[in-house]
Amino acid sequence: MPLLVHLLGFGTFAQGTSEFMLAGLLPPLADDLGVSLPDAGLLVSAFAAGMIVGAPLLTLATLRLPRRAALVGFQAVFVAGHAAAALVPDFGFLLAMRVVTGMAYAGFWALASVAAVSAVPPSRRGRAMSVVVSGLSLSMILGVPAGTVLAQHASWRAAFWAVAALSALSALAALVALPGGRDTTAHRPRLRAELRSLAVPRLWVAYTTTALAVSATIAVFSYLGALLEDVTGVPESLVPLVLGLYGVGALAGLTVGGRVADRAPYAVLLTGMGTAAAAAAAIALTAGVPALVIPLAVVLAAGGFATNPAVNARVFTLLGDTRTLGGALNIVAFNVGIAVAPWLSGLVIDTGLGLPGIGWIGAAFALAALASTLTDRALAGRETVSAARDACASMHV
Repeated sequence: MPLLVHLLGFGTFAQGTSEFMLAGLLPPLADDLGVSLPDAGLLVSAFAAGMIVGAPLLTLATLRLPRRAALVGFQAVFVAGHAAAALVPDFGFLLAMRVVTGMAYAGFWALASVAAVSAVPPSRRGRAMSVVVSGLSLSMILGVPAGTVLAQHASWRAAFWAVAALSALSALAALVALPGGRDTTAHRPRLRAELRSLAVPRLWVAYTTTALAVSATIAVFSYLGALLEDVTGVPESLVPLVLGLYGVGALAGLTVGGRVADRAPYAVLLTGMGTAAAAAAAIALTAGVPALVIPLAVVLAAGGFATNPAVNARVFTLLGDTRTLGGALNIVAFNVGIAVAPWLSGLVIDTGLGLPGIGWIGAAFALAALASTLTDRALAGRETVSAARDACASMHV
């Protein structure tokens, strides 16, 4: 795998730490800013909302800019937003900064995905995307627990400063590794062609699968730290370790899924979402038993994240060479799931189900992702049969 792909993975690690670290920061952050836990959970949704808006908007706005300038520029905005949030500890301002930094991260991730799949042959796109997305798993293994420890021993603002520093380092690496100058005419994305590439019904089914698959894990992960402390009875000092184990499960799932996604995407999707549905439902039923909840959280992460390379590979296969705007919309789909899942989980927490109810939300999303995958497979089968009939008809003409 080219070095560039690994450096792009480091960029998703640096910025992905901010996306997920709130799972361990929500309780102290809510106490410090004087808001409820569900209200603090809106910070997760705000970041995702910024990504939903930012992915297509910033992709179109920078379509003719050199890729290196756009990528580094997005990271610079991301760094500035985190520094500002750490300096002004006000909930409303923090909510606004989460939207801004989410937009910047979306712009980076959309271009990073295109750069990664463009750097490898079509048969290795799933592997390349698994490397880029593995940065998110590493952020769970290292970044999220480290951010939780910083919040416990310093403050949540220290975690924001750490993310800013990592992201600045990533921007420097991208500045060195990416080629300068403008893209050649042959490789420069063209708006009309990019828009035409979206007129494929199966592509929108794939986007739906992306959103539902990520929702299945985020519905539980967004409040996992609170569940472990308040219901499961895990000591506060051990919560970072459990979150790190969740990240290990996610990385294991990504590794396996990345190796199989290119040749058997449907098998990966169906197996991963089936596993996630079972694990999430089991967490809801056994939320007060640490010996069960902790390994179930790891299984949930493994099953859910195993599907990420497959959903990305499906989208980029359907897009072909016109992948810039379509790839950005896949980021939108990913973050629709991240925005909706914690919102629904927050609603459930305020009902009689309480924190264990987040497991039922995760299971419902996973089952919906299974249905979406089966729909995509049925449509693919019909297209194959139709193509075979057309080929036979042409042979007899």
